[in-house]
Amino acid sequence: MADMAGAAPGDPDPEEFVYGEEDFVLQAAGWGDPDSAPSRFDRVLLEGWSDRMERGLFRYRLGPLPTRVLPGALRLVAQLNEQRSAERRPPQPVRSLRDPFDPGAFNFTRLRPAELLFRLRRTGDPGPPPDPLLVAINASPLERGHVLLLPEPARRLPQALTAPALRGALEAALLSAHPGFRVGFNGLGGGASVNHLHLHGLYLHRPLPLEEAPAEPLGPRLGLLRAGPAPAFLFFAPGPAALEPVSRAVCRAAEHLGRAGLACNVLATRGAPPAGPGAGGGRGLRVLLWARRPLFGPKAGEPFAVALCELAGVLPLPAEPLYRDITEVQALSAIRQQLLPEPELLHLAGELARLLER
Repeated sequence: MADMAGAAPGDPDPEEFVYGEEDFVLQAAGWGDPDSAPSRFDRVLLEGWSDRMERGLFRYRLGPLPTRVLPGALRLVAQLNEQRSAERRPPQPVRSLRDPFDPGAFNFTRLRPAELLFRLRRTGDPGPPPDPLLVAINASPLERGHVLLLPEPARRLPQALTAPALRGALEAALLSAHPGFRVGFNGLGGGASVNHLHLHGLYLHRPLPLEEAPAEPLGPRLGLLRAGPAPAFLFFAPGPAALEPVSRAVCRAAEHLGRAGLACNVLATRGAPPAGPGAGGGRGLRVLLWARRPLFGPKAGEPFAVALCELAGVLPLPAEPLYRDITEVQALSAIRQQLLPEPELLHLAGELARLLER
């Protein structure tokens, strides 16, 4: 790894976190005591993350964040994170959904070796393995334990989701025993700040309505979920064997959005089957895909940027007056400006249902 991730000759490679299917946590801890039984993955990640915080490798020191639930039916979660807004690296300018990788801009080959926590590597699976993912700190974190999941940075891939990278991230979600460990992706024009392939892993410490709400069926592998502030296309993996086909289906759908000139965001969270918790069947991974109008650069007058957390109902806010005063109506107005009109959404739903039946 001497030619990537900021390493110089003699720098040690990050340790490998080798795992097999026996390491997947099929039933996470309950929300009553989410930290009661951390997995090996949780312990290694959080210990390494805390060590880097103590060593000053982040752009700011993250303490407890003021958090409140906005009054209203959707119970949106507002969180004040002034330091992230002030200290984070400015997002890269993006001109189109198909911008190529730019070696002259910031990218993850420039990470310092100490920012890398470990490399995930799957063993013992007879099928094609997922991409080995580097797990690195996010130097401008939203929460304790916020990490980047990086396919080999030296490949210099642009920020376009691939099935092997998504499958690796979904497997990471199953390695955690915490019910709030989620993985996600912001596409170009959908809140991505670096045009170099990466996903996010983070511990969000509250249950979200989109984990349990039933979806409208669109076909055998696709639903339309209207819980939360923004409708999403829902995919479901009941267990590890479904991760590979679900990853391929999500990426096929995301590619279709790109061809239609739409940006996307993806979030994977533990949750009920698509029909809801009372319909039979065990919990698994819900994978949500949002389609949206692409936005290139900041939008004048918007109170906050809209990316995967905001679409899921978690609002990291940059200023105390906004955090104190924002209402559900105001938050929904900002989020829904990015979304498709209902007729266009339903037309797209039909296209995706037909695409995934082939």
